[in-house]
Amino acid sequence: MTATAPLGRRAAVEFVGTGALVAVVVGSGIQAAKLTSDVGVQLLADSLATVFGLGVLILLLGPVSGAHFNPVVTLAAWWSGRRDGDGPGLREAAAYVPAQIAGAIGGAVLADAMFAEPLVRWSTHDRWAPHLWLGEVVATAGLILLIFGLARTGRAHFAPVAVASYIGAAYWFTSSTSFANPAVTIGRAFTDTFAGIAPSSVLPFIAAQLVGLVVGAALVAVLFGRPAPAAEDVVVPHGDHLAATSR
Repeated sequence: MTATAPLGRRAAVEFVGTGALVAVVVGSGIQAAKLTSDVGVQLLADSLATVFGLGVLILLLGPVSGAHFNPVVTLAAWWSGRRDGDGPGLREAAAYVPAQIAGAIGGAVLADAMFAEPLVRWSTHDRWAPHLWLGEVVATAGLILLIFGLARTGRAHFAPVAVASYIGAAYWFTSSTSFANPAVTIGRAFTDTFAGIAPSSVLPFIAAQLVGLVVGAALVAVLFGRPAPAAEDVVVPHGDHLAATSR
């Protein structure tokens, strides 16, 4: 097992990892839109790039910070480990979440810069509809169930492949194309490109994601119970195991 990295380094990893994830999502969306006008092909290209990029990021950075890249994952990890000290404490969560949000914004700006788009231009892509919010509840609940279900069954080492695969599928089976990540949702408001979301649509999406967090955590408790003493944790900010996120 690797030693616990300093909190500053772990927060930096969350900043860089979340930024890289958003750069992949936004950048591949811009590239796809430049290459074809077929929206289905654009979404396919975006989802494939996200699957590969997310899997690599979890595999590379998971041993340092747990590769949360997502406030709902950080909050779920804190909540599930608050009684026995497993997982991040409030201090770690307070460092991770701002780093994730800042990284997501930076990733969107970076993607825009790479494709000669305006560095910051609010998205005009309105995503305001109840069926989209339901899609976010489902996407986020499924993500939490997957991550912590893998932990409870001792298969956290499959997180890079499993989580990336889930997100790739959720692009297509959810009406919202599975943001499932408050930080990424905020970051994508800063780009008026294929992957953007209008600022007015951000808060309802985040609210739906928080509902999904509660639903997912409840499903984990019902389906898997409390973790066994020797079970492997999936979200560990001390560098011992790999964790997972979403775009």
